Amino acid sequence: MTPDDRDLIRRRQRGRAIVMGLLLGALVVLVFAITIAKIRTGMA
Repeated sequence: MTPDDRDLIRRRQRGRAIVMGLLLGALVVLVFAITIAKIRTGMA
């Protein structure tokens, strides 16, 4: 395996990790927003 191959693999892994992090963050925000909406409707 050449250093260029390793660099390519690392770049792909980093790209996937960034996408997964963003998706996880979006899921957390979505769950938080749903929770806040449910709390507000319960208080009305």
